[in-house]
Parts: sequence; structure tokens; C-alpha cells
Amino acid sequence: MSWRGSTTISDRIFACLPYLLPMVEVVTFGFFLLGQFPPLTVVFAPILILSSFYRSVGYAGLIIFFALLLLVVRNEKISHFIRFNTMQALLLDIIIFLFSILMDVVGLVPAGGFAIQTLSTTIFLGIVAAVGYSVIQSLSGRYAEIPAISDAVYMQVR
Repeated sequence: MSWRGSTTISDRIFACLPYLLPMVEVVTFGFFLLGQFPPLTVVFAPILILSSFYRSVGYAGLIIFFALLLLVVRNEKISHFIRFNTMQALLLDIIIFLFSILMDVVGLVPAGGFAIQTLSTTIFLGIVAAVGYSVIQSLSGRYAEIPAISDAVYMQVR
């Protein structure tokens, strides 16, 4: 739904870039799945390379998060389409953070190996599906409507 005006090609490309943040963050949850299906590592190779660089820089996630929030989402001069997609990517990143806390709690349960693997794989596939859907919608110039998340984004981005 492109109700805030038309989107240019550059807007569509810039709207897709913030989704790299949740993809890089969720890779840690995907190691069980990538270990079970090695051909998937070829598909996720660029993200894995970016993730290794991302992890080597201290506090990179926090810096990128606040830079996107303060410099893009809160900047009224940037188009609504880019700000909407940036905020949605940030909310996906917050979801990943909350699930990492949940994983720490589940990790305290003895003999919870299967539960951890199942939860990890589910989180990985869910975020990859949400990011994939959002990127495809953004490239086609439409707003990606993810239930509950998009409603929260609309409340934050005016």
C-alpha cells in the first residue's frame, strides 16, 4: 500500500538496506539449521561474511541501532517509505534481542538441547521469512504489512 506518495527506485533500495541488521543478528540462531543443511550456507554466505565483520566491531549493533533510529526514523526530511521500513527492521531487531534473552533462560533448563535447537531454528526461519517478505514488498514499492509489528511501526512513524 503506497498511500504516502509514490516511491522512487532509490527509495525502494534504501528501504531494503536496514533489513540487513536483523539478518546479521539472526544468523546466530541459524547455526543449528545451517549445520543440518550445509547447502544453505551458500545461500547465506554474504550474510555470514557480513556477520563476522559485524561481530568483530565492538558495540556495532548498538551504534547502528541508534544511528538508524535517530538519523533515519526521526528525520522528517526522509521519505515515509524509508522511515517505515527502517523502523520495521529495528522492531525485528528488538524481537531478536528479546528472543536471545529467552534463549538464555531456556539454556538454564537441564537437558534442554532439543528445545534450544527447535526454538533457535524457529526464530531464524521466522525472521528470515519476515525480512524476505519485507524486502520483496519494499522492492515492489509497497508497504510490508506484518501483523502487530506494522501497527507498532505506524504508531512510531508519522
